Amino acid sequence: MKAPLLLHVFPGFAVGGAQVRFAMLANRMGPRWRHVIVSLNGRMECAERLAPDVSWERVPFTAEGSLPQRLQRIRALLRSVRPDLLLTSNWGSIEWAMANAVPGGIPHIHMEDGFGPDEAHGQKARRVWTRRLVLRRAETVLPSATLLEASRRLWRLPESRTHLIPNGLDLARFAPDGAGSDGVPVIGTVAALRAEKNIGRLLRASAQLAREGLGFHLLIVGEGEERKGLEALAAEFGLTERTRFAGHMPDPAAAYREMDVFALSSDTEQMPFSVMEAMASGLPVASTAVGDVRRMLPPEQERFLAPCDDAALAAALRPLLCDAALRRQLGQANRVVAERDLDQERMFSAHEALIERLLMSRAALAA
Repeated sequence: MKAPLLLHVFPGFAVGGAQVRFAMLANRMGPRWRHVIVSLNGRMECAERLAPDVSWERVPFTAEGSLPQRLQRIRALLRSVRPDLLLTSNWGSIEWAMANAVPGGIPHIHMEDGFGPDEAHGQKARRVWTRRLVLRRAETVLPSATLLEASRRLWRLPESRTHLIPNGLDLARFAPDGAGSDGVPVIGTVAALRAEKNIGRLLRASAQLAREGLGFHLLIVGEGEERKGLEALAAEFGLTERTRFAGHMPDPAAAYREMDVFALSSDTEQMPFSVMEAMASGLPVASTAVGDVRRMLPPEQERFLAPCDDAALAAALRPLLCDAALRRQLGQANRVVAERDLDQERMFSAHEALIERLLMSRAALAA
């Protein structure tokens, strides 16, 4: 018998939280499942994270025409591919949930990881109502308690069909090596260079610290449409000599070991992999207080969480740059919490159990 076929729909398959989680799960399950990937914007960088024994193929789809025409083409593709399970990711794939939200539709898991810049400061009513209507028949997976509350309170999805599955990671891969930097501390971040990540805020906070005479280097790992503008902003602030834009890195574990402080400057997040990876790497974290970041970190980190404000982020970074002992203390505390809460085994088991339950239910109906 062929392995079950899972059809995954992503707004884009560049490297991001949802895509990295899928790659981790697919690698763990190996040939047990087959995968079809639809990347709506055509980007496929995260495919390089899939192991050789993962059976997958890409199916192109062009989002052209009116909504009824797109829904018709989606239904035609679903009939052609005939997956055993449909998995959609975030608002960008909601039309696939619409197309499947009919009696007798394919078993469906929808995963919400957070919001883009257009919903960073509040959800749009139209999207709330759409999720409320089209996801009632789906199993909805949320990585953060903040999103779980939204799914039940705002979207009014059935509790029996909403599932909190926190993200996890390979703790051994991100284990600290104890080396640290030699001399001048390095502030690092790992993020797609998109508007909601607000790397400009990190540059403005860094410029303020540089004007105060603090010594540091800045390491920015990630790629995206905002890179040229951010490089220009770094030059405008006189940060070019101390800033390295490292671009996309398939495996960022080594980059974390170059850092002394991890900074998150986003306007919106839920349970960011980058913060998890920084914690597992034994780094202190200065972050905007978004999503579940406060819940993820130990109490010692509370005072290094900031409102979404340039000066506040600078204030969170300042003591970490000035005190190596404090950096070590917080980094050790973060590693302890990572070992307690963030191991990938719990994440794998929860996703596997949900997927296998739906596959078994479909097989029973077909028998």
